[in-house]
Amino acid sequence: MNQQKKITFPLMMSVGAAVIGSLQFGYNTGVINAPQKIIEKFINETWFERYQEPITKNSLTAIWSIAVAIFSVGGIFGSFSVGLFVNRFGRRNSMLMVNVLSFISAILMGFSKMASSWEMLIAGRFVVGLYSGLSTGFVPMYVGEVSPTSLRGALGTLHQLGIVVGILIAQVFGMEAIMGNDNLWPLLLGFIFVPAVLQCILLPLCPESPRFLLINKNEENKAKTVLKKLRGTTDVSADMQEMKEESRQMMREKKVTIPELFRSPLYRQPLIVAVILQLSQQLSGINAIFYYSTRIFEKAGVEQPVYATIGAGVVNTAFTVVSLFVVERAGRRSLHLLGLLGMAGSAVLMTIALALLDQLKWMSYLSIVAIFAFVAFFEIGPGPIPWFIVAELFSQGPRPSAIAVAGFSNWTANFIVGMGFQYVEELCGPYVFIIFTVLLLSFFIFTYFKVPETKGRTFDEISAGFRQSSASGGEKHSPEELNSLGADSQL
Repeated sequence: MNQQKKITFPLMMSVGAAVIGSLQFGYNTGVINAPQKIIEKFINETWFERYQEPITKNSLTAIWSIAVAIFSVGGIFGSFSVGLFVNRFGRRNSMLMVNVLSFISAILMGFSKMASSWEMLIAGRFVVGLYSGLSTGFVPMYVGEVSPTSLRGALGTLHQLGIVVGILIAQVFGMEAIMGNDNLWPLLLGFIFVPAVLQCILLPLCPESPRFLLINKNEENKAKTVLKKLRGTTDVSADMQEMKEESRQMMREKKVTIPELFRSPLYRQPLIVAVILQLSQQLSGINAIFYYSTRIFEKAGVEQPVYATIGAGVVNTAFTVVSLFVVERAGRRSLHLLGLLGMAGSAVLMTIALALLDQLKWMSYLSIVAIFAFVAFFEIGPGPIPWFIVAELFSQGPRPSAIAVAGFSNWTANFIVGMGFQYVEELCGPYVFIIFTVLLLSFFIFTYFKVPETKGRTFDEISAGFRQSSASGGEKHSPEELNSLGADSQL
């Protein structure tokens, strides 16, 4: 096997330990939906105990909406704090430290029923959102920096695989026969302490990112030792040469803050690409499916909607695995385009099925096929690719800030869809997915004309197009800016 393509145990251990953070994010995305009615009953009972009167419908809806949406608010704050951690403490240590948030959240949510406090539930959702926002920055960055160039896309897809496996676990555990019942729902929400413990055991056995050690800490010997371990070979001269070249450029390149990232015309194009790709993931309508799939299946006349929702989770996971194997062959851009177009076609099919359901009962089966296809095409491209492509578009200086901005965009769009979908759906009825179809086609056009292919390319090659485009626009740049965008080596 080619040295660059060699998958070693230390490499898979490092990636696997990191991806537990992705699984936590997925679990907390999916866990709140199945026990909705049971938790609403708990809120009602708690309200009655306090005020000796039943809760009003508006108050209950408000408390429930806050409990669901506060997760995204925590994610927004977390995603913007990524740079504060990774540059000071390193990638691995940051992932290890923020498990404290996971434990705090598990305690708050797990004991909320015992304490008769829905405020604890909301606080726990906010704290785990904070954890998830940080993890969605840490994990792709760490995985990208420990992976060899030829495996960067495939291993980067594991972040998304962790997310979808987490969603599937939450859907299965949320069944009434398992933990989605009156007695065990606090354990369902507090279960996140288990993967947190597992990550706390595994991460200390994993190395720090060699790029961080060499470039940020100037510890060449440590970086070389880590690379030998990760690559399973004593000859890591090529990797070291790449990182030394990047380090030399870093000497001339200061760390780029978020305001500087926005002010510099040189970063404008890659930043726009990074943000639009994140928006294409969330505004595709995928979370409308995962937040409200049971409700959609009910409207489509499916007799056992919970099993159809779990079926969608299985399809989600299966096609993430497919993406894992094809991303390095087909390329990021091609898969993203295919995914967007396939989702748009599935959304049209879904609209037709839901619109004709009253006249043709068999349309319920077509709606299931359309939803499964929608999910499958999402995982081929728009699901995994936006997470790791940001790290491929920026060098070490602007990378943490760029990932923070991209993460903020992702979480904000997530919040908008989560809060707004049910209201828009009431307004538009079965035609709600036409809105997502228009958005998907818009993202397809943008990707076709503006997003470069990054498969197997060095950062120099990726950035050359951005430099050329920026130069042709007549923009003037400082030597530091040109260094930061043009002189990185392979990621």
